[in-house]
Amino acid sequence: MPGHVILSHGLNSSPAAAKVSALAAVAERLGWTHERPDYSAIDARMNVDEIQARLSTLLERCAGARRPLVLAGSSMGAFISALASLEVPCAGLFLIAPPVNIDGFPRSLRAAVQPTMVVHGWSDDVCPVGDVIRWTQRRRDRLLLVDDGHRLDRHVDLCAEEFGRFLSTLK
Repeated sequence: MPGHVILSHGLNSSPAAAKVSALAAVAERLGWTHERPDYSAIDARMNVDEIQARLSTLLERCAGARRPLVLAGSSMGAFISALASLEVPCAGLFLIAPPVNIDGFPRSLRAAVQPTMVVHGWSDDVCPVGDVIRWTQRRRDRLLLVDDGHRLDRHVDLCAEEFGRFLSTLK
């Protein structure tokens, strides 16, 4: 049964970013409602302490969201989606290029145990691929590695296809 997806964009990006827009189109096609919070004003402050403000914004959106709820995001959006899953019940997580650790932020990447898929670039120069491999291995999450960098510019369509498959597996 389709539910609701909250798609969180990366740092210095926007709700109109290519990846979250592609994922939103897939969710809509499959009958899921969706929203894309805008973290641009928070990001403009360029302060690592603002990660908590991003997370608080996401948690507020989760509070009234239709269920089942899926959290998805790219980079910083993936990071806060994972952290939010520890505080709100959700049916799954779809994480694109998540950072495992962020310099200056006291929390590392953590997520509730639930269906989780991660897409990451072998050549990611922002979020080291080795960290993501170890993180997903410990959790036994599904991980798709592609020949691309952090932005996954050459794999936006693939991310969307995988997201569609992921949503189709949730009940």
